[in-house]
Amino acid sequence: MNSPIKTVIEDMLQDYLNEQGFELVDIEYVKEGSNWFLRVFVDKEGGIDIDDCGRVSEYLSSKLDDNDPISTAYFLEVSSPGAERPLKKPEDIKKAVGKHVFITTYEPIDNSKEFEGELLSFDDEELVVQTGKTRSAIPYGKVASARLAIVF
Repeated sequence: MNSPIKTVIEDMLQDYLNEQGFELVDIEYVKEGSNWFLRVFVDKEGGIDIDDCGRVSEYLSSKLDDNDPISTAYFLEVSSPGAERPLKKPEDIKKAVGKHVFITTYEPIDNSKEFEGELLSFDDEELVVQTGKTRSAIPYGKVASARLAIVF
């Protein structure tokens, strides 16, 4: 996504989200077929509902009416990040300690680029994931993606 657009949207939302007790999880601006979508993912302790998403959408829509950084037509969507929430920032990863996660890496670590299991710890430099009887230490700089994972 174009970083200046993301920064402008974050700036528009941050104070409002903080006041409402919401957390900005992610922003994406993507083209699907012939349509562009601006997607804003928000969350809060205990999860968000459709009314929460509606309030954030209304607030952001009014802000975008005043100062829209996007010149092309697009659809605005505000939603929850879902049960398999992406872990984008170090703070997200810290909150996920003790939970089931799915991590991919840019290069193999212990002959694997995918790790699913309990996140035992994260100290800003290394994640430790327990997969079965195996513990893997993953340097934070080698993490390509991280998300919560549902255990079936």
